[in-house]
Parts: sequence; structure tokens; C-alpha cells
Amino acid sequence: MVQARLGDTVTVHYEGRLADGTVFVSSIDRDPAKLTIGARSVIPTLAEAIVGMEPDESKSIRIPVTEALEQHWEELLPTIGQDALAADLQPVVGQRLQAIDTDRRSPYLAVLGSSGQSAMIDANHPFTGEDLTFDILLVEIM
Repeated sequence: MVQARLGDTVTVHYEGRLADGTVFVSSIDRDPAKLTIGARSVIPTLAEAIVGMEPDESKSIRIPVTEALEQHWEELLPTIGQDALAADLQPVVGQRLQAIDTDRRSPYLAVLGSSGQSAMIDANHPFTGEDLTFDILLVEIM
């Protein structure tokens, strides 16, 4: 049977959990995800786990914080003016916002503090500093 190799485009079903068992992402009730093994957008440990798998094979992998989203960047804690927010938005501490950056990515932001004129936000990934576990099922090698 054919095994997945570096550079292959594959479809996978997945479920990601935090150390406490909280599911933070899942494709179980959706179409499987399409990804290219080794692409920058794929966590290297996840890509390595898929290499050698065959269609319909599943496995569970743990990605320790040192291989996932280890570092919390202080420069991603800016204070932004109200003019940078939607006119009708009144940010509340703990609120999650979505932005579109100049590269057309959509980072999620957390509001850490707010005044009438500005808001302090955290643009670090919400799972920075967390060990991650993924259950993966290789659906197809394309």
C-alpha cells in the first residue's frame, strides 16, 4: 500500500486537545483537512507523524510545548487606539477579536485591558505555552 511522504498533499481528519483534555479543534463533523506534508503551515511534529502512514491509518501524537507554540512574544502585546477598532466596538477584557493583517491572515486577538481611548491586546496564539495532543486519521494521499 502507498505511504505518505514528505511533499505529498494529503487529507486528514484530526482532533486537537490540550493537556487537560479540552478539545480545541476538530474536523470530525466536517470535511477532512487538506495539507502538504512539510509545508510551513504544518507543525513539523505533525508532518513527521503523517510520513509513513497509509490511508485509513490513525494515530495519536503528543506535541510538547517545546515543539509547538513555545514562546510568548512581548512585542505581540500592543496597545491600540480606538481608531484601529470597528467604530461600534467597545472592547471588554477577555473578549476575543479577529483581525485581518497585511498578509491576509486572520489572527485572533485577546483583549487584556481597555479604556475609552485604547485597548491592550494579546496577539500571541491562544495555545502558546501548551502541550498539544492530536488524534489523526489519514484519509487520502493525493
